[in-house]
Amino acid sequence: MTHLQAGLSPETLEKARLELNENPDTLHQDIQEVRDMVITRPDIGFLRTDDAFILRFLRARKFQHFEAFRLLAQYFEYRQQNLDMFKSFKATDPGIKQALKDGFPGGLANLDHYGRKILVLFAANWDQSRYTLVDILRAILLSLEAMIEDPELQVNGFVLIIDWSNFTFKQASKLTPSMLRLAIEGLQDSFPARFGGIHFVNQPWYIHALYTVIRPFLKEKTRKRIFLHGNNLNSLHQLIHPEILPSEFGGMLPPYDMGTWARTLLDHEYDDDSESNADSYNTPAKDIEKDLSPKSMKRSQSVVDPGVLKRMDKNEEENMQPLLSLD
Repeated sequence: MTHLQAGLSPETLEKARLELNENPDTLHQDIQEVRDMVITRPDIGFLRTDDAFILRFLRARKFQHFEAFRLLAQYFEYRQQNLDMFKSFKATDPGIKQALKDGFPGGLANLDHYGRKILVLFAANWDQSRYTLVDILRAILLSLEAMIEDPELQVNGFVLIIDWSNFTFKQASKLTPSMLRLAIEGLQDSFPARFGGIHFVNQPWYIHALYTVIRPFLKEKTRKRIFLHGNNLNSLHQLIHPEILPSEFGGMLPPYDMGTWARTLLDHEYDDDSESNADSYNTPAKDIEKDLSPKSMKRSQSVVDPGVLKRMDKNEEENMQPLLSLD
């Protein structure tokens, strides 16, 4: 075991060997092979190429050198192409801070039975008057940056549960395909995290409609890890044990405290609301949200057809089976 694996338990070391092809005898050589590819992309500013940083990309791509480098390149390219998103990229930024305090994201205390961190989002908590969807995305990315420092999570990964209870049609109308595309690019295509499952619960019919719009832009592996449970919490419990879930998800634990993760990031500044000033990110964030136009999306897919939404039966959700495929 090298010093780069020092933070891993014996069980996780074995998992890294079996599932990720991680070999302590060739670890430094693997890292160097990825680092040597940096010169092939002079158009990208690689701000970090140290061993520990590159290792998380190798783990995210099961030590396939080229795939790990491509993810590393996309990580920095995404930041270069969305510079305004990463201005004031810290927990005390007013928009990010408020999103964090409202539980975007939350993190459960217990890991699942695979050692994965469980992140939770309660969609209806979004206060549109105080922060934007871009702020929520920034808060999620910032949180992942902090969590991915843990080598155990680099190997074991994450699970995400999104509760859509009481999420209104008006709120959903802000989830434009271009905004969702920005999130997909930031999370699926550009971040070195392993997502073992993304679970939707209590989703209304219009979230199903939005999912059909973005589905073509998801990788096949991502699609297989998205589970639409609706009101069927039993299907959620088949994959995540109720013993570690809060009562909102039919679990045995008390209701989730939305400020849990925010307090971890903000510490003593959690209750200090004096940061609001002329440098607040909120105004440019709104501009970003309004002007998003991803190059890879066709114009015909840039809006959800209102006619389609109206034709969908509001009770259709009850007739949809959860997508419970993991192969």
